[in-house]
Amino acid sequence: MPVPAEHVQSLHPYELRILLTLERLMRRYTWVPFEILRSATGFSESELTYRLGRLMAMDMVRYEKTPYDGYALIFDGYDTLALHTLTKRGTIQALGTQIGVGKESEVYEAVGLGVVVLKFHRVGQRSFQAARLKRGYMPDTGHCPWIFASSNSARREYEALKALHPAVSVPLPIDHNRHVIVISFIPGVNLTRATLTEPEPILDSILDNVREAYNLGIIHGDLSEFNVMVDQEGQCWLIDWPQWIETAHPNADETLARDITNILQYFKRKYGIDYAFDEALARVVE
Repeated sequence: MPVPAEHVQSLHPYELRILLTLERLMRRYTWVPFEILRSATGFSESELTYRLGRLMAMDMVRYEKTPYDGYALIFDGYDTLALHTLTKRGTIQALGTQIGVGKESEVYEAVGLGVVVLKFHRVGQRSFQAARLKRGYMPDTGHCPWIFASSNSARREYEALKALHPAVSVPLPIDHNRHVIVISFIPGVNLTRATLTEPEPILDSILDNVREAYNLGIIHGDLSEFNVMVDQEGQCWLIDWPQWIETAHPNADETLARDITNILQYFKRKYGIDYAFDEALARVVE
């Protein structure tokens, strides 16, 4: 889960400078050498050692001594930088409870001008190689630590939400920093947790939203029952957009077909609705 609030609040300005310096230097080093970090921060050896010890105790920084003494920012440290920035901007005032978790993200309620949602992108090592192959924003080769992969994922999703809202029923994008996006709170539940008394209109609404996104040049890329939310009034939202692709992408037809098939299979399996794929596709690309 994200770094405890008391750690963010108790962070010394020197420790914040170290986190920011590590972030910058990790674009060149997997593990930032101690001497490079000392030179970049301007701290004495004893001051830097003390501050690094505190950051490691708060699980914001990790140490590796092979092949040299080096330090790396890890997710609690990256969370701290994002939360610090979003708080300074006035976007958020307090972090609430976790309301969702996925393969590559954690989702929390927060308080800003009202109730908002914070989505922390977490592209981990197990999914990173797949991400290189599947996602256009990932470099084919070279150095790209998990924190920056997660930042790319968040930026990608935020761009999609800005392009889609309000034509498509998606969360309102409010702010973005590093690997965190701030979006509006959705007053519903995941489709997998809902029992629909009238499922046909919901299926129609999902397909209509896929069509609106397609008309804007965007294909979800990972659409399934896990990425749709519904409320008691029958309103639905399409969520989780970091894997979107453009309609001009070479794999667009295959990706769109997979998205549509996933949704049709779910409604057939749970509600017995037999909606022909060709009809659904024609509805989307008409």
